[in-house]
Amino acid sequence: MINREDMLELTRRMTLARTSFTRIAGCYVDRDGDFDGSFNTNFRKLSAPEQTKQLKLAKEIPFSATNVNLKEYEYPAGARRQGSMWQLLMAMNECGLKNDALMDTFYDIVMERYRSNSDYAILVFHDRYDIPAKGSDGERQWESEEVFEYMICAICPLAGEYEPGKPVCGFLFPAFADRSGDPSRIDVFQMDADRPHKELMEILGI
Repeated sequence: MINREDMLELTRRMTLARTSFTRIAGCYVDRDGDFDGSFNTNFRKLSAPEQTKQLKLAKEIPFSATNVNLKEYEYPAGARRQGSMWQLLMAMNECGLKNDALMDTFYDIVMERYRSNSDYAILVFHDRYDIPAKGSDGERQWESEEVFEYMICAICPLAGEYEPGKPVCGFLFPAFADRSGDPSRIDVFQMDADRPHKELMEILGI
């Protein structure tokens, strides 16, 4: 089960003034499932209005209704093997999305299995959150306990030419639980919990 406070701790920082997002990468896919271009850039090099717009899209994933639209899943030991999606996600996160070959591999896997009746975008955000320690009274202290590096992926139908609309599905990896990262788990988002994109679970290997 996902603790709502863990997700709120992440989303409170998804503002222009507080964000520590390092990078955004993505690709566009036409309605026939064919690749239509990609990008990969330092998040802080985006204009302020563009950062704000992208932060709003990323925030949709962890801010959604926990344990309803956003659910936690565990990668069994057998799924954390050489050549698995889990290994690919770990590698993408560790390089901070800077390896285009890894990103292209991820896009190819998604495009092969994801089903959509319209053009869509695959967006991937990387964040490096320096988690502040808390004292015995619960108050935050300056020194950090852990640096939590994670990704948010949002799959969004295009609302206009290369203009992503609200995400219909996506994920946060590694999962964030008890104010710490858990690479054996992943938080998966489905905008419509009653009609989920089940193929996303197949893509993720869970």
